[in-house]
Amino acid sequence: MSGIFKKIIDGEIPSYKVAEDDRYYAFLDINPLAMGHTLAVPKVEVDYLFDLDIETYTGLFAFVKKVSVALKSSTGCKRVGLMVYGLDVPHAHIHLVPLKGIGNELNFSNPKINLTPEEFKTTADSIYKEFLKL
Repeated sequence: MSGIFKKIIDGEIPSYKVAEDDRYYAFLDINPLAMGHTLAVPKVEVDYLFDLDIETYTGLFAFVKKVSVALKSSTGCKRVGLMVYGLDVPHAHIHLVPLKGIGNELNFSNPKINLTPEEFKTTADSIYKEFLKL
């Protein structure tokens, strides 16, 4: 049985896609810490990041770098924070959070921001357009 991220990748569950290639997929977190908070995942369903084979692992980080460049460009953030939390969904994934540089922004205990579907769509489209330029 496929997990939630596999269902998102396969289009069974809708998502706000920000980037994709043949091996990886990135989409907006629906409970974001900041505008543009993105999840990047390998398309292969492996529970734990460090259980990925070395090729998939290094490829994921190369993909994340491209997504981060697009994210920074589209949001105008100071930096993009990276977090591997990995306990909430059994599919290896990386959180990318736009940071303004005000401190304590990459804390999952912080309140999540509320966005409308239109705000999610506009944000995802903006990041995707930047990703396609790379």
